[in-house]
Amino acid sequence: MSEVQGGMKCVKYVLFVFNFILWLCGSFVLAVGLWLRFDPETVQLLTGEEAPETFFIAVYILIGAGGGMTLVGFFGCCGAVKESQCLLASFFACLIVIVGAEVAAGVFGFMSKDKIIEDVQKFYSESISEGSENSNRTAIAAIYHTVLNCCGDSVPNPSLCLHGDEDLKNCLNAIMDFFNEKLYIIGYVGIGVAGVMVRILLTLGHKLHYVTYGSSLYNYLQHITRNLHNCITSL
Repeated sequence: MSEVQGGMKCVKYVLFVFNFILWLCGSFVLAVGLWLRFDPETVQLLTGEEAPETFFIAVYILIGAGGGMTLVGFFGCCGAVKESQCLLASFFACLIVIVGAEVAAGVFGFMSKDKIIEDVQKFYSESISEGSENSNRTAIAAIYHTVLNCCGDSVPNPSLCLHGDEDLKNCLNAIMDFFNEKLYIIGYVGIGVAGVMVRILLTLGHKLHYVTYGSSLYNYLQHITRNLHNCITSL
């Protein structure tokens, strides 16, 4: 009995440390998401009533997952300290949802990369073609030229820029390079952090249930499911 109690105390502290790490990871993911959303260069390029919103969809998923991880990590710490089966069962269930959201953000970033770039390139091309008739489009095109240090669409066109630098690259290539970098950040952060979380979660779950019940991870997941069901039905 003392060995089991000692093992449970060890698992309790490990669970607390894991949730603290989860809270730190959530803060990191949330910070990356907010940076991508409010990065001055990105915001300037995607301003305007008809600007494409596809890029921000993945960013919003990342922000939501990061915020959820931060909250779940906090409540997981509370559950570990209070040794509440209900809180721990809810914690594991929420964690699975968050992992799914992070994977979704990463996959969306990779799979939608070409469409996002195409939408932004189209938005820019329309801006320079309608610039002479629409002052807002002229201002939008000027922002692209300043932020990306480029001019023209299919070929560089220094006449479109005030500084008239002939060494500038065309804006379609500049847009592709810019968003490739941003979208890979979304993909790697989402999938990478989710993979680490899954590994730690499975290892911790196995150890926790083995110390408590001396049985397999499969039985542990069944136990967590029953606890979660009991928590919901008791509300």
